[in-house]
Amino acid sequence: QVQLVESGGGLVQAGGSLRLSCAASGILVNDNTMAWYRQAPGKQRELVATITRAFSTYYIDSVKGRFTISRDNAKKTVNLQMNSLKPEDTAVYYCSMTTDVGRNYWGKGTLVTVSS
Repeated sequence: QVQLVESGGGLVQAGGSLRLSCAASGILVNDNTMAWYRQAPGKQRELVATITRAFSTYYIDSVKGRFTISRDNAKKTVNLQMNSLKPEDTAVYYCSMTTDVGRNYWGKGTLVTVSS
């Protein structure tokens, strides 16, 4: 059974940092695209960052220069280093994995709260 489990969320003051981690089990991740999404209260889920099997990365404009996505295929993990956090970054953050055949998996999310 494939599982994605996020960790690292919490409460932080504006300007602070958090590091989110997502651990995959039941599947190899080497050939898969990994991503972080977030959903703020009352808003739709949005893509935050992706990292491909070739380690190519993409970020939405609002987090460029502040967030860094990385992956460790041996440990089957994907991380999101979040610096200079802002109150508008408050959301539930979800880990996502898309396989090479297009199947998609999701974690249950971890809450990030940034206080002003």
